[in-house]
Amino acid sequence: MNGPNIPNGVGRRGFLASAAAVAGTGLVAADRSTAAAAPAPGTTGVPFHGRHQAGILTPAQRATAFVSFDVTADGRRELADLLRTITDRARFLTAGGTPDPAGITAPPTDSGTLGPQLPADGLTVTVGAGASLFDHRYGLGDRRPRSLTAMPSFPDDDLDPDWCHGDLSVQFCAAGTDTVLHALRDVARHTRGGMQVRWRMDGFVSTPRPTGTPRNHLGFKDGTANPDTTDAREMDRLVWVGKANGEPAWATGGSYQVVRAIRMLVEFWDRVSLPEQERIFGRARDTGAPLDGRHETDTPKYAQDPLGDVIPLDSHIRKANPRTAATADQRILRRAYNYDRGMDSNGNLDMGLLFCCYQQDLARQFETVQKRLAGESLVDYVKPFGGGYFFALPGARDSADWLGRSLLA
Repeated sequence: MNGPNIPNGVGRRGFLASAAAVAGTGLVAADRSTAAAAPAPGTTGVPFHGRHQAGILTPAQRATAFVSFDVTADGRRELADLLRTITDRARFLTAGGTPDPAGITAPPTDSGTLGPQLPADGLTVTVGAGASLFDHRYGLGDRRPRSLTAMPSFPDDDLDPDWCHGDLSVQFCAAGTDTVLHALRDVARHTRGGMQVRWRMDGFVSTPRPTGTPRNHLGFKDGTANPDTTDAREMDRLVWVGKANGEPAWATGGSYQVVRAIRMLVEFWDRVSLPEQERIFGRARDTGAPLDGRHETDTPKYAQDPLGDVIPLDSHIRKANPRTAATADQRILRRAYNYDRGMDSNGNLDMGLLFCCYQQDLARQFETVQKRLAGESLVDYVKPFGGGYFFALPGARDSADWLGRSLLA
């Protein structure tokens, strides 16, 4: 992707500063003063500071925008400035509050789309680094997370390069779409010249109908078998990178993030009989229960069905999670969203799943599961076309910390 148009004689660092000045603030210092603003009354915020970033274990909010960026910052110092700025904006936006006043002739410091007082609205901003950030530009090659690579193309994929990879990933999630779009616009404004959008996809979580886990566009509940995010020991075993995982020391507290844009061929799916749909998934559509159970949370009894007479051996739930002792440490934490992009050039509905998951080890978890799913019956009705691998950075511990500090220290 091409970088922004920079006037002759103006370096990227100067462009970063001038772009921030146009916004009525300094790139870093003024953002820090804004971050101290009091939260708007009556709003609910997700704590920003901590060992881990919010937006990973946080229950999925109703709206999201997943944005992949190409970094255009010139050198390691500008990269640090960029990450500080993202952190400062995220710190302020997730708390909510009153934007700084503008000068008499200056443009407003905020878009105004949420009114004069910004609600927290459950906003989370989760930042990850792609494998390409660890190339020659910033001297970070020896600090690349152990298994972070560009996402490969799996056997049933049809990947479009324009919708894949990126230097940085930023996922915005909130209770309202307007909050998500406001945050995206704010961060883009304050980082102009430091990074530019490579690809972006918006998503939403449906209301549970009638209860339980929300449904995807194929009508089935999505994420029923997720591990328990309230179990700290389980999260340390499956999600968080620690000192014992052979990773660089700076990465402790982070997690590998996989994003997959998966189109669902809904016109074809809608012509399949309900019994066949249920056998493809291995669950009843109405209740979400496994085909050998009655309730959504029932555990499938695979040992009592060795030939797949009830739950087919090639059903999605059976291949994704065989529930054996050998596959227990291969589980992933799903955080998926539906998307709708209208119509394609042929007049077909363009909708599907913005799949996102977190894990401690890409090879042990996501890639093992993905290879096991190769050739499943569901592949006739879905088409993965984009996404990428990223490493979700450790959290910012306090108001003096910033995302990526340990990486660049």
